[in-house]
Amino acid sequence: MAIAWHDNAPIYRQLKARIIGMLLDGVLVPGDALPSVRQIAADYQINPITVSRAYQELAEESLVEKKRGIGMYVSSGAREKLLSTERAHFLNEEWPATLERMRRLELDVEQLLNSAKNGGAA
Repeated sequence: MAIAWHDNAPIYRQLKARIIGMLLDGVLVPGDALPSVRQIAADYQINPITVSRAYQELAEESLVEKKRGIGMYVSSGAREKLLSTERAHFLNEEWPATLERMRRLELDVEQLLNSAKNGGAA
């Protein structure tokens, strides 16, 4: 299974972001086992240390937990925790920049809503 990795971020961060996306989308739910480090490394043709680093960061953020001898599992409340932190990040970091860009482009909310209703057409 080939994945196109970007040069703009380390692969472990990209892998972590993919797992976070799966958590937010409900593809992974509490109690689900993550594939083994070796399996991910083989499937995506990356170094097992890269996979371990991504998994370690997820564990440090309490999104997954290691069960000795049997693997990594999605933690209880992982999605809710992610929603909270991702919403805060969006509102504090991304939204202000979006508002500034809207101001510069002289766009208003009504135009954005109409664009969304029309499938992105302006």
